[in-house]
Amino acid sequence: MVASDKPEPEVEPDDQRQETDKDLRITFDDGEHPEPRRGRRAENGGSIFRGWSQQRDGSRGSSRSRQRATDAPYAGYQIEHRTLSIHVSESHPSAQACQQLNVSADTGLSNDVAAMRLECDGKNILPQPKTNYLRKILGYIFGGFCSVLWVGVVVFFICWKPLSKPESPTNLALAILILIVIFLQAAFNAFSDWSTSRTMKSITDLLPSKTHVMRDGQVYVLPSCDLVAGDIVRLTVGGKVPADVRIIQHSGDIRFDKSMLTGESEEVVGTVDVTDPNFLESRNIALMGSMVVNGEGVGLVILTGGRTVMGRIAQAMSDVKEMPTLIQREIWRFVRIIVCMTILLATIIAVTWTAWLRTDHRGFMNVVGMLNNVMGCVVAFIPEGMPIGVSLTLLMVARRMKAVDILPKGLSTVEPLGCVNVICSDKTGTLTQNLMSVSSISFADAPASTEQVRQSIAGGNAGQAMSMLHRASTLCNDATFDASTLQLPVKERAVNRNATDAAVLRFVAECNPRDQSQLCPEIPRAHSIPFNFRNKWMLTMFLNQAQSEKQRDTYQVYMKGAPDVLFPACTHFWSGKTNSVLPLDDEIRSALKATQDSLSRNAERVIMLCEKTVTPSSMPGTNAFSEEVASSALESLTIVGIFGIIDPPRPEAVTTVAQARRAGVRFMMVTGDYSLTAAAIAKNIGIFARDARPDLVDAMRANHDVSAEKLRLERGEDSGRALIVEGKEVLGLSSDDWDLVCEYEEVVFAHTTPEQKLRIVNEFRQRDNAVAVTGDGVNDAPALRAADVGVAIVSGSDVAIDASDLVLLDKSDSIIDAIRLGRLVFQNLQKVIAYLLSAGSWSEIWPVLVNVFFGVPLPLSAFLMIVICVFTDLFLSLSLIMEKAEFDLLSLPPRNHKKDHLITGRIYGQAYLFTGTMETIVAHSMFFLYYWRHARIPVKDLFFLYEGYKDGFHGYTLDQLNAFNYTGQCVYFVALVILQWGNILAIRNRRLSIVQADPFTKARRNPWLLLSVLISLVIAIFVTEVPGLHMLFLTAPVPIEFWLIPIPLALGILLMDELRKLLVRLYPSGPVAWAAW
Repeated sequence: MVASDKPEPEVEPDDQRQETDKDLRITFDDGEHPEPRRGRRAENGGSIFRGWSQQRDGSRGSSRSRQRATDAPYAGYQIEHRTLSIHVSESHPSAQACQQLNVSADTGLSNDVAAMRLECDGKNILPQPKTNYLRKILGYIFGGFCSVLWVGVVVFFICWKPLSKPESPTNLALAILILIVIFLQAAFNAFSDWSTSRTMKSITDLLPSKTHVMRDGQVYVLPSCDLVAGDIVRLTVGGKVPADVRIIQHSGDIRFDKSMLTGESEEVVGTVDVTDPNFLESRNIALMGSMVVNGEGVGLVILTGGRTVMGRIAQAMSDVKEMPTLIQREIWRFVRIIVCMTILLATIIAVTWTAWLRTDHRGFMNVVGMLNNVMGCVVAFIPEGMPIGVSLTLLMVARRMKAVDILPKGLSTVEPLGCVNVICSDKTGTLTQNLMSVSSISFADAPASTEQVRQSIAGGNAGQAMSMLHRASTLCNDATFDASTLQLPVKERAVNRNATDAAVLRFVAECNPRDQSQLCPEIPRAHSIPFNFRNKWMLTMFLNQAQSEKQRDTYQVYMKGAPDVLFPACTHFWSGKTNSVLPLDDEIRSALKATQDSLSRNAERVIMLCEKTVTPSSMPGTNAFSEEVASSALESLTIVGIFGIIDPPRPEAVTTVAQARRAGVRFMMVTGDYSLTAAAIAKNIGIFARDARPDLVDAMRANHDVSAEKLRLERGEDSGRALIVEGKEVLGLSSDDWDLVCEYEEVVFAHTTPEQKLRIVNEFRQRDNAVAVTGDGVNDAPALRAADVGVAIVSGSDVAIDASDLVLLDKSDSIIDAIRLGRLVFQNLQKVIAYLLSAGSWSEIWPVLVNVFFGVPLPLSAFLMIVICVFTDLFLSLSLIMEKAEFDLLSLPPRNHKKDHLITGRIYGQAYLFTGTMETIVAHSMFFLYYWRHARIPVKDLFFLYEGYKDGFHGYTLDQLNAFNYTGQCVYFVALVILQWGNILAIRNRRLSIVQADPFTKARRNPWLLLSVLISLVIAIFVTEVPGLHMLFLTAPVPIEFWLIPIPLALGILLMDELRKLLVRLYPSGPVAWAAW
């Protein structure tokens, strides 16, 4: 496009700007809307619209400015009642709309004017909701487990004063300690939220939204945030509308998906003319955030940022409550169980004291002692470190995904990946490279080699049929070479637009590489209909250049698309033998169908070129003209020729399919290609792995021996069958048919539409399959959104990326890494929970029960319980987050998300009955051993002692007995800390021996494990050996022998678990294996 000679637009005067603002205000009206004002009809002509496809893409850096959305001249609006109505002078023709915003539709704004408006209006970004920091802080301090801990604070303060006489500094210190724990947890939760939001923001920043903008007569690719009112932008299929835009030109079939704003799934047809006075209803307005699902157009930006409809909705939706994710529901399910058990035990202790101990053993336990035991029960049973561990686990795995070029759009996406058992993958751009090239050419009655066509056209001796083929290939094409790469060889040039058009464009350029002028014909397009996934064809239309009056109003039409769609509408063909147009007979139809099938079996995509001459009755540029052309497109076509286009598979495609099958995940292809082409590609990349011919739907129905159960058994025996389903058959399948289809091992869905892809995904999900969908095009968006996990390619359309849960930045085989990491996060979470339950719950609650019901001096104080739960165990459990997979996780079958919960009875059995019971017995044994060795008090004298533990017992004073008890409690504490070292070495491997997967060798090296062990040891020494804590928390130094004795006992716990694992490996069907977690 040549820059206009018109003077550069200037910034409009304030009085004119204010007058314009009146047309751009938003009000909420309660009454009926006025009738729209009628203006002259805008033209859909070709000058601007064609110029976009010929214009060289430029680049421009974004300028920074402060955001002052509320002070912008377009920001005024008044909210009165209910109905949103934005009047933008939409009844004016497009030229007058451009005049109001002082912009030329031919050249756009100047860069200087755009910069001034950006400075004045602010960035084109949605307003971020104001954070209620007070509410957040209160949530951190009082939310979750902290609410229970606050009860402990209150109880310990009451026990300090007034219940204790004299006042008990220990209870005061415990209250202060729990306050410190609360604020530490709150600080960590705040840091976790900040870190998570920063990670998600970095992911969002890696996927910036770009827009083609006309400035100074040149087309620039700019960030959408730099748009200003008055910019002329291009809207293309698969893209997101970057602002509230007034349509000034379109291809005749442009459609928008406004479901994000309106909630209605029906697509809206765009027009140039006003259709409704309501801004939301008028079809000449494209709202920010809506998707272009078909066609293309040129628009005038009228509202940006917070002044758009989406911006106002965002401001109104600032307090939307997020729904809990699957993993959050699993965690809270576990927490509810633990809390209920805690309340039950605390109630039992309180009732036991009230009904029995208070009367029968009055001197044994006073109110303060009972409350301390109750709070000890609460602290013991609730794993305070679990929410921190879960959040860190998800965050760390999300970062691992990012390191292998996988961007999860939310932490909730990470864990469901481990459940995926079906992948429905698009073909083009996902399994293939989307680098297409013309490999075969044929006329209807004669094949022609590509080299023959190139030589004939380059030598100027091409016949009429070959010339028409070259002309149709050139004119029925939306692709253009990037101007900055024109000096390169044809195969190395960058091409704008889709891969099919790019392949044909390169072929045309190779026919005459010295004369590139023919690639940008001077004949303007009168009309065009871009390719879409429903029609499966594109159309271009040119005014006939003949001089006779008879042909002055005729148009030459060229069409390109799928043979299955165009072939039935053809009546004639260009003969490569006679170089003339001949009637299409059955013989030629059969020959052409055989040629199509032959190319398809070679994995070539077949494209048909057609032409015809038409004389429309409607006025060019009107909606009636567009509708007439579209409705009569598939009539009286003349076949020009067919192309066979090769799209080579991605190098990693074969490995991806094989790895998915090894992981127990069925890999399906869902494509719009012809069935033979799809089957050939499926064979090449391993989706069809067997030599047997795939079943067809009719054969499947006719075979009464086939049942869903039989197909399921065959899959389990690795002898599953293959099936090809045509898109036209999808909607006709009954529920019984789908039961069979969903049990096939290998399935290819060919010639499908977006609606059929969505139906396929929903049918698989309804049969308890966890479905992942991969795709990159706008046609994949509905299926991506409906899937359990939607996976988009970063090079794909904005629609696909917006609908997805994961974005692959590099190779498509990254989805296998994502599945593996999804399984890893689930296993690591189970390890964290199993570890915390052993000592932090089971081994801590038994001292309270032994004290209350058996009269034994309390083996473990509430202070030491808090230290284990919040400090020593927490650091060790966090080291499990960094664990690598102990074996190939892809060798496991996918997890059933409806049956396999995060916390299972087997995990409770491992933590409580196996490891927890051993730790409880050993720790109590150490407690009683200390009494025997240092006080010579046998175990039998400590049971049922109750109030007998007083001055004179075994000849000791009360102070001496208390000293023995304080030291014994620290012995119990040290024993648990050291025993947990053996537990963590055992629990980090569920199946493998420590010899096979030690924490020192490279394969499973975990330096965080050794560091956490060292930290827990330092904490234990600090708690027991610092004199200041002895008086405050009633601790005491532990004799050296009780630091050493638990070490071999911790190894004993490890050896017992090693024996359990050995029995599981030797007898995989035995009772131990059945009970193994």
